[in-house]
Amino acid sequence: MNKLSAWLALVLSITAFGASPVAGADERLDVVYHLSDADKVGFVLGNIRNHIKGVGGPQNVHIVLVVHGPALKAFQDMEALDSVRDHVKALQGDGVEFDACGNTMKALDVGLDELLPNFVQVDQGGVVRIAELQAEGYIYIRP
Repeated sequence: MNKLSAWLALVLSITAFGASPVAGADERLDVVYHLSDADKVGFVLGNIRNHIKGVGGPQNVHIVLVVHGPALKAFQDMEALDSVRDHVKALQGDGVEFDACGNTMKALDVGLDELLPNFVQVDQGGVVRIAELQAEGYIYIRP
């Protein structure tokens, strides 16, 4: 599927549920980004930054990034690259919530205090958190 087809499919699926792909003046989009691939960390953080700009600023969107699997290592305080630190800090300033999968944290023996500041541990697991957010009406994006 090419990018145009994927975009059209997204717009049509959003429209089918009665939502607008662009927030109006008095409504915010709720979006959950899914990140598990370690090699996509920078790409996804850049997508989120572009998403916020594309909808006219953080007042028009609420984004939750759910991180699990190998990608979580990129957010460990001792391992994080400066570019990741800078992106996370800026995005958190724009209200982006960073959720870490409790199952992955347990498997990697990583505590919440070992992740970059302001991560939220989701004990039920990353994929369960994503499903909960979708059930609440969040738009799902997995770059």
